[in-house]
Amino acid sequence: MGISCVSNQIFRILNQDKQLSATSELVIPLYYGLPPFAFSAHPHFSNHLLRKVAPAMADGTKAIFLALDNAKTQFYHFKAIVIAGMGFFTDAYDLFCITTVTKLIGRLYYYDPALPKPGPGKLPDNVNNSITGVALCGTLLGQLFFGWLGDKLGRKKVYGITLVTMVGCALASGFSFGCTAKGVVATLCFFRFWLGFGIGGDYPLSAVIMSEYANQKTRGAFIAAVFAMQGMGILFAGAVSTILSKIFMVAFKAPKFNENHILSTQPEADFAWRIVLMLGAIPAALTFYWRMKMPETARYTALVEGNHKKAAADMATVLESDIYVEETGSKPPAKPNSSSYGFFSSEFLRRHGIHLLGTTSTWFLLDIAFYSLQLTQKDIYPASGLVYKASIMNALEEMYQISRAMTIIALLATVPGYWFTVFLIDKIGSTTFIVPAELFPARFRSTCHGISAAAGKAGAIIGAFVVQTYTLEGNSKKIKKAIIGLAVVNLIGFFFSFLVPETKGRSLEEISGEDKELDGHANENGRNYNARTEMI
Repeated sequence: MGISCVSNQIFRILNQDKQLSATSELVIPLYYGLPPFAFSAHPHFSNHLLRKVAPAMADGTKAIFLALDNAKTQFYHFKAIVIAGMGFFTDAYDLFCITTVTKLIGRLYYYDPALPKPGPGKLPDNVNNSITGVALCGTLLGQLFFGWLGDKLGRKKVYGITLVTMVGCALASGFSFGCTAKGVVATLCFFRFWLGFGIGGDYPLSAVIMSEYANQKTRGAFIAAVFAMQGMGILFAGAVSTILSKIFMVAFKAPKFNENHILSTQPEADFAWRIVLMLGAIPAALTFYWRMKMPETARYTALVEGNHKKAAADMATVLESDIYVEETGSKPPAKPNSSSYGFFSSEFLRRHGIHLLGTTSTWFLLDIAFYSLQLTQKDIYPASGLVYKASIMNALEEMYQISRAMTIIALLATVPGYWFTVFLIDKIGSTTFIVPAELFPARFRSTCHGISAAAGKAGAIIGAFVVQTYTLEGNSKKIKKAIIGLAVVNLIGFFFSFLVPETKGRSLEEISGEDKELDGHANENGRNYNARTEMI
């Protein structure tokens, strides 16, 4: 594009005001599709463009965010979705694969031939609830701790810690050891608690990283796509268990329980459930290298660390474009938000208290229903006739039947539901697990998302330890009561959703109110610093 063409294009965009303003860190070519050299050759036009697109931008911080918000969707956005999404894929796989193997563990370790009418081995209610719920307890604590840590140390640094924890504990869960049933269950619960702790850290970090990388137009869809990997994780948890149980069924044939109580449980099945749990380490391990290569988000670097030049340099790498950055005559404040309100302040409560109540309450109520339905599948399917009764199957066949039903439901309902959200969220509006990554200032964003997600896991814990007690016996009347109760919970959640404002179509800084803070700091910097531009 020639200089004259660029000039004409700029004139069509700009007002005719001749007043010049100070240059700042800016990536206007990303928005208007113009070559960077045009603005260095025509500073008059560049300054007018700055006034048109980003008023009150005396420092470069808002310009960096403008470039991110208006950047065209490109390869790196999809790469970030995959990297962050694989964390959620692993989270869902690890949390829900246990549903496919709990019946098998009960047959292996809790068969009691001394009973008057012995049935297939079954986990005691408290043991069942502990095995399925202990990871959720760890997840709750991990969300609170790593959410806070992500705001203190940065998203990238904490990202690696959570991943290593998830990989190590997923493998360790498969190596649960002990000479008795209690020993095996105790070590399994121990490792799954710490697995959940690592999973908890992945929730706020993955969501916040994606929200801070995404452009304004498709931010909701990008974050939803990361969460949609949960659906894929649930699908693969069922599919992997289905395939493994089928392989073991073919290799180690056994009679049905009503034909032979003892031989119906294959000793080799003890390897099947361990392999299912250990395979959860693979997807997380595969993304470790790429997670470590991801730069810190520009919003965290600029707003929390106060390093605008590094933020621009990282963004230039991410967006593969030249960045014009501001060089100042003296060093800007190291912590641009140090004079702003803190998390435990009345000002935070005034600005964001209702928002935090809205995100925590809706996620809490949603997860009571969501996790209750996911964790009780193993009990609901036999009661509804989708799976044969345990007495006419051997141990591996029961695992196969439950896993297959779980896979079908995930394929036909869970996964389409997630992707329905991805395609429509930026048209209809945001949803429970998206808004906590958008509503709050950058310095609190990970913490508040962690608190909101932890509230969700508190709801999930109620599902595991309370709602699940209504389904363990397979009593259809109790199951019906539980489902009606969950419907009421969802209705209450609908009313709490009105506490959460709509976020689609607005920048993160506009949503959180940081744009007004930036204007104040910009005015200070305009008085104290002399600027010139430099291309990175």
